Amino acid sequence: MPNPSVLQFGTSRFLQAHADLFFAESMPDARPVTVVQTSGDARRAVRLAALAEGYQVRIRGLVNGVPTDTVQEVSSIRRGLSFDADMAEVQDLAQWVDIILSNTGDTGFSPTPADTKPDLCPKMSYPAKLAHLLHRRFRAGARPVQIMPTELIRDNGTQLRRLVCQAATDMGKDYHDWLCHEVVWVNSLVDRIVSQPLYPAGAVAEPYALWAIQDQARLTVPCIHPAVQVVPDLGVIERRKLFVLNLGHSLMVSEWLDKGRRGPVHVRDVMQDADWAARLCALYEDEVRPAFVLAGEAEGLDDYIETTLGRFANPYLDHRLEDIAQNHAEKLDRRIGAFLSWAQAHGDSGPKPKLRAALQGQIG
Repeated sequence: MPNPSVLQFGTSRFLQAHADLFFAESMPDARPVTVVQTSGDARRAVRLAALAEGYQVRIRGLVNGVPTDTVQEVSSIRRGLSFDADMAEVQDLAQWVDIILSNTGDTGFSPTPADTKPDLCPKMSYPAKLAHLLHRRFRAGARPVQIMPTELIRDNGTQLRRLVCQAATDMGKDYHDWLCHEVVWVNSLVDRIVSQPLYPAGAVAEPYALWAIQDQARLTVPCIHPAVQVVPDLGVIERRKLFVLNLGHSLMVSEWLDKGRRGPVHVRDVMQDADWAARLCALYEDEVRPAFVLAGEAEGLDDYIETTLGRFANPYLDHRLEDIAQNHAEKLDRRIGAFLSWAQAHGDSGPKPKLRAALQGQIG
């Protein structure tokens, strides 16, 4: 059995049904994975152990209007480690793996007080941890590594490089230059609705899946898979996902919160409410579409909106509004606030009352 060539930070059900599943489906050329739990949450210890034993992903939804309900076996994860308990082993692995992958949640890149400590500490932010782990790799004379964040942050590879280089300010100029110019920092965008976990590991996900990776010099494609696309520019793909699918989710949550969390439980319930679904469709047409037209990105937009509405209406997924509501304020700023700024920058000065109301928490 080959040694793990991917060191993955994060045990989320999203990665279980996305990259980890893609690795398994790309057999016989799959990249074995070591997963590292970074949260220190003892409740996830059972999940961590189960991941390395193999788990299932259930794919439920409609494909060209035909219901599908299949189960995929995932065996790409070889080991599960806890950063707190297994820090020395994580340090050793970080010296020779080919790819470091992460999905650390909405606040994973945020600084912590521990970031200023001189030595690696489990309480550090992910960028600070990475600065220390890569410093040890640099000192060992190992080859540069490819870093692939999948966090939903624009230009996530570029942003992570900036934060890691900032954390490495006092670690020497040679190391800083190596980080900036030798390590391969990859921008990518991921998309799949993973609606619920299975226990002790695994997940339920929709059929739609995308891992769009921005092409660059020295890029290593992580796996050959239909959902993996190498593209010259992520801009249009990113804006559609953020300002159509993600914006739609946050708009639903804004209205649901304004109603005191009463009414729909799942995204599909919103789409089954004719009035609510009609308001969402009208918002895409009246407040979202004009900005894409003025930006010269209208081609294919209507098809993408139609696909998105179909994904929202998937009758087989329990995609809870409660789950989407986590870190709602940050999501509003990144999805609706950023869209309003982008629209204005491209000459769309329309009033956009629903989006502005949602941003201010006054959508009702």
